[in-house]
Amino acid sequence: MTHLKTLLATALTVLSFSAAAQTSVKISDPWVRATVPQQKATGAFMQITAPKAMRLLEVRSPVAGVAEIHEMSMTDNMMRMRQIKELALPAGKAVELKPGGYHVMLLDLKGQVKAGDKIALTLVVEGEDKRRETIEVTAVARPLGATSAPMPAMKH
Repeated sequence: MTHLKTLLATALTVLSFSAAAQTSVKISDPWVRATVPQQKATGAFMQITAPKAMRLLEVRSPVAGVAEIHEMSMTDNMMRMRQIKELALPAGKAVELKPGGYHVMLLDLKGQVKAGDKIALTLVVEGEDKRRETIEVTAVARPLGATSAPMPAMKH
């Protein structure tokens, strides 16, 4: 009987880990734009796919005094950037944080971000059930002029 209890406990543990894995958010291609010396702000970009409807509520990084979720939009032929309180993450649909669109602003930088640096980001998301999930992300800094994915290597 003890063997059966152990087997049952193991099965329940595996099932609980499987359920937790199904609720996790997928982060693809996280990157940060490098800066010049004395620059106090930069952007962080990535694709976020939530398995169920969620919201991105908060971003933190040890390299910045402040991290904010922003959106850029065209209004009256003028590009405008503003902070938003949260970003909707529809179930199963990738939301792209990119230059010229939704993105994370890292403000009050504590030092220069150089191409190749690995930048830690913490994302806080919340589901419709009000349960929060914290996601640790490592974003690689791309050169100052980067606007999207790095160019693939060219063969000559």
